[in-house]
Amino acid sequence: MTMNPDQRHTEAAPWVDTERLPGLTPRAAARLRQCLEHPDAPRYTGRSGHRLTAQAVRQLHADKAAMQQPDPRWMAAFLARCRQQVPHYRHYPWHNDVSALPTTSRHDLSHNLTDFVPDDIDPAQLIAYETSGTTGHPLTVPSLPLVAARYHCFHERILSWHGIDLQSLSGDTGVMLVGDQQRCFTYASVLPYWDDKVLLKTNLNPADWPEPSARGRYIDACKPLLMTGDPRSLSTLLNLEFSHRPAAVLSTSMTLLQGLKDRLVQRFQCPVINLYSMNEAGPIAADDGSEYGLRLVQATLQVEILDRQGKPVTTPTDRGEITLTGGFNPCLPLLRYRTGDYACLIEDAQGRRYLQQLDGRPPVRYKTAKGWLNNVDITHLLQPFGLAQYQLHQDQHGGLTLGVRGNTDHTALERALANAFGTGFPVRINHLQTKTDKLIQYTSHYPGAHNG
Repeated sequence: MTMNPDQRHTEAAPWVDTERLPGLTPRAAARLRQCLEHPDAPRYTGRSGHRLTAQAVRQLHADKAAMQQPDPRWMAAFLARCRQQVPHYRHYPWHNDVSALPTTSRHDLSHNLTDFVPDDIDPAQLIAYETSGTTGHPLTVPSLPLVAARYHCFHERILSWHGIDLQSLSGDTGVMLVGDQQRCFTYASVLPYWDDKVLLKTNLNPADWPEPSARGRYIDACKPLLMTGDPRSLSTLLNLEFSHRPAAVLSTSMTLLQGLKDRLVQRFQCPVINLYSMNEAGPIAADDGSEYGLRLVQATLQVEILDRQGKPVTTPTDRGEITLTGGFNPCLPLLRYRTGDYACLIEDAQGRRYLQQLDGRPPVRYKTAKGWLNNVDITHLLQPFGLAQYQLHQDQHGGLTLGVRGNTDHTALERALANAFGTGFPVRINHLQTKTDKLIQYTSHYPGAHNG
């Protein structure tokens, strides 16, 4: 799927690379070459491709239809496959009630990943994704080219909730993924299941570009229909000069505060969609415009909310750990997988299910002059500010340090926190210094902070 950047000059140019891009059409090759040879193009650090045969593309369209109306017996078939094919699950104390089965975690996967890969998966077909996460357990996620392409099906569903029909959109560049990191694997590919449109994975770090202003000119030249990134990279977009407006913007990986979302909507005049996703499970939930929360995306992914003792919460408004069973990746069947993320799960009158109060990991409460505030309250407090990334720490004496990225009024931010915490809890605000692209937003050394 990928290659060492130092070797890329020894291979065929990407626009004739039929090994990574089977069935590459002249139209797709021309589009790809135009993006890669543009004078403002960034330095792409690697090579990647869809690796889908014509048969796999046909299968993807069949999968999309099946995902719209899944077999109601999917859970029974899924559990049978886990029991028969997955070494780790084979010796479980099996019960008819899924909630009686043991839970798993990222620690379990990172400790012995091969035990979770079914025996019927052909190792020669596997591709892998590395993910660092924020739990301290780096993980390599096994997958297949067809599984990676299924993301598009879920994105289609999510965008349809906002009145956007992806297949009807015209243009040469389908998606631009934007990062803003010290180092980032970047590449250009094509999407045979979306009218041969180009996929660009870019890094907005100026060091990757001919000159800083080239970033905006390249966006205007490529005109991506969808732009996706985390709040940090999307905030960087706001500082670039370009006139292009995508059909939609998808925000992933971190909490998207309302202040930043409002600025993005004002700039691009399109839906800005908060998407909760992870490499282990793919897209889990997304904003559907209803303001109920984040609506569950996958019909064959069961979501439980567990308390600290690992038991299902008693009421829908109780907040607990998001725990997953099922999923769209046959290489990594998740059975009561504790994500380390926390939310509550509610259902509307039409039976649609939403995650609310989703706010990262793990839950922390903060001491104030009047008692305690939990980290969800802090998120609500920070919502009006256009922060791209932040980290709040309370020391053992109650002092608060808020590291921030993004353009905001530090004086107003300090005043809001001081009013919330009261006297005796000094607030210090500084620029976020860490070079880590993923971090734990809420931390505390104050006694009792993790007991709430």
